[in-house]
Amino acid sequence: MDEHEVTRWYQAYLADFVTLARGGDDDVRRLLAHYGVPMIVGTDSGCSHLTDEEQVLAFARRLVSGLRASGYDRGEELSSATVVLNGTCALHRAAFARLRADGTQIARVETTYLITDGPAGRRISALLAHSGA
Repeated sequence: MDEHEVTRWYQAYLADFVTLARGGDDDVRRLLAHYGVPMIVGTDSGCSHLTDEEQVLAFARRLVSGLRASGYDRGEELSSATVVLNGTCALHRAAFARLRADGTQIARVETTYLITDGPAGRRISALLAHSGA
C-alpha cells in the first residue's frame, strides 16, 4: 500500500458517498465497492460487527437516509491524514463539516477508517466515529 494510492481510493469512495447522500443516486449497493464484508462500525452508542452483505447495506441505507433527511448537500473537509500500517492495511482519519445547500452546518464529524487490501481489492473494514465529533 502507498499513501497516495490510498488517498486517491478514499477520494473515489467519498465521491460515491456524497452522490448517494445528496440524492443523486439511490443504489447504495455501489458502496459495496468500498465497504468490506465483514465490517466493524464503532460509535458512542455501540460497536457493531456487520457480518454479511445485507447488514452492511442496511447500515449504508440508514446513514444515507439520515443525511438526506437533514438536507445534506456536501462535506467540507477540515482535516485528513493517511497512515500506511503495512502492505495490506492503512488508517485514514478525516474530519468534515456536513453542510446543506445553503451552507448551514448540519454537524461536524470525525472518522477513522481501517482500509484493507484483500482479494476483492481495497475496502473499509472498520469505520470508527470519534467521540465528541
